[in-house]
Amino acid sequence: MIAVEAERLRLGYEQKVVFDGIDLRIAQGSVTTLIGANGCGKSTLLKAFGRLLAPLDGQVRLDGRPLRAMSTTQIARRLAILPQKPLTPAATSVRDLVMRGRHPHQSLLRPWTPDDAGIVDAALAATGLTEVADRDVNTLSGGQLQRAWVALVLAQQTPTILLDEPTTFLDLSHQLEVLRLVRRINAEQGTTIVMVLHDLSLAARFSDRLVVLHEGQVLADGTPWQVLTPQVLATAFGLEAQVIADPVTGSPLVIPLEPSAGSLASSVVRDESEQLVRLG
Repeated sequence: MIAVEAERLRLGYEQKVVFDGIDLRIAQGSVTTLIGANGCGKSTLLKAFGRLLAPLDGQVRLDGRPLRAMSTTQIARRLAILPQKPLTPAATSVRDLVMRGRHPHQSLLRPWTPDDAGIVDAALAATGLTEVADRDVNTLSGGQLQRAWVALVLAQQTPTILLDEPTTFLDLSHQLEVLRLVRRINAEQGTTIVMVLHDLSLAARFSDRLVVLHEGQVLADGTPWQVLTPQVLATAFGLEAQVIADPVTGSPLVIPLEPSAGSLASSVVRDESEQLVRLG
């Protein structure tokens, strides 16, 4: 079963086209992470998946239904998204922020219930925010604020969650906490997760599948071991690296190397530069 599907998707901003005809399917119950160099379109694609960006052509389907044919409430009950830079409201407590995750499930016939309160409390506890639940969100540290937004997404309780750099502003300990939580939600509830991450080793450790985006296309797609190869790293990131097995988890661990004149990454960059010169 497919949770999210992009078909012949063309995306862009004003005069700049980022993707021109990309196809991608996200399997239900999987953890998929989009990786690639800055500016490759990871966040753009995630916005299209969440209907925050309208396609120039093609379409996105959610659980088999075209996004454009669904109401905002229908989407919000099926899909939650944490954008890269969410707008923090003024004069709002942490608990009130997390409670907003329950709004799509409420109506005139179904007001706030004790079950909603329990779900919010569980989301606060899962993200380690119970003790600061009554504080104003604008008094939180960067890491605490990021966890508050993650708690809101958890409280929304959707079958699919989109996370754009969910570990931003977090130290390594809290990065691991958030990603372990994401993995636990996936394992226990079967939630489909699509993330954008910059740390390649963490992406490999906590993902079933990696999708490498490069120059408006899918450069590589598969398991972490299939994707994180020296050739892919050189092409997508201009990075000379060794990939070894993590001694704890067995997942791929990317070790950057000092570049040399004859390195693979240097060769890739040189070849691309020569192509640009010839085109010019």
